Amino acid sequence: MILVEDRQMITERILQAQCKGARLKSACELAGIDVRTLQRWKREGLQRGDRRPHAVRGTPAHALSAHERERILQIANEPRFAELPPARIVPMLADEGVYIASESSFSRVLRAHGQVRHRGRSRTPQRKRPPSTHVATGPRQLWCWDMTYLPAKVMGQWFHLYLILDVYSRKIVGFEVHQTDSSDHAVDLLRRTALAEGIHALPKKPVLHGDNGATIKATTVLAMMNWLGLKASYSRPRVSDDNAFVEALFRTAKYRPQYPATGFTNLQDARDWASRFVAWYNHEHRHSGIRYVSPAERHDGGDHNILARRHTLYREARAANPRRWARHTRNWQPIGVVTLNPERESIVNAAVAEEKESASAA
Repeated sequence: MILVEDRQMITERILQAQCKGARLKSACELAGIDVRTLQRWKREGLQRGDRRPHAVRGTPAHALSAHERERILQIANEPRFAELPPARIVPMLADEGVYIASESSFSRVLRAHGQVRHRGRSRTPQRKRPPSTHVATGPRQLWCWDMTYLPAKVMGQWFHLYLILDVYSRKIVGFEVHQTDSSDHAVDLLRRTALAEGIHALPKKPVLHGDNGATIKATTVLAMMNWLGLKASYSRPRVSDDNAFVEALFRTAKYRPQYPATGFTNLQDARDWASRFVAWYNHEHRHSGIRYVSPAERHDGGDHNILARRHTLYREARAANPRRWARHTRNWQPIGVVTLNPERESIVNAAVAEEKESASAA
């Protein structure tokens, strides 16, 4: 768009170039306009600039109505959604059989009214693939665990949170909080988690991935893993992000509004907080890495029905107003294969083929 002042200046300079012997076409090309554009400017009297900013445009037929925009604002400001970004509001509404608008439309309406909400999506860091390869096509195939420090109100004192995560479903399958860091606590956590998950009845035991901490690699821990049939896997030396799933989970925990900034009063206070966090994370949290279903739903296999219902809802919404959809609807297909680290496509395909062979044999 060229303002009227710029039109007047360009025209004046082209005329000056013509007076000095330049050809009109060459002068216009140097100015970045066409000869016909210059003629039109002269015909209009050089009294007005580009009219596009002031043009009156009709509302597209597929645009959100005023009622729909108002409904988006009302829903987004309900107490249960007031702290959530559109990325989590839209899937939760889909589970209730409600479709109003897409995630991007929610964001645009909220931004127009000064309500900016972060997406809230955690991403697994990208890193080089370690020598060992671990692929999960279902729950109870690949676990990872770690320990993190929970600060006490007394400076210099800490509580220790031990946690085991199912990589496929993202469900926290075991956790404990203790006053001290000891391999005995890790042994007890392994035994209780294996019993709760029914590992003894599985023909193929899970792989348990951890870092190179002294507690996790203690002799008593290795003996318990051997007795349970768990296969050990460890991060590469001096590589801090090879256990990214658990590290991302710890970040989610410590960035929750309920996490005490000044520390925990005592051990029981830390244990109560951990219990509430695990219950929220497993059953209420819509995880972005598994199509915004809860880890417990995916762990139990209920995510397939949930995502199928969402897909049906979106197809019905598209049929009701097809002009709002450029091509296909949102991808609600379940995540099939999960790898501990970004893997080559050949490794993922091999894991899928192995899973199909096992299913056909059964």
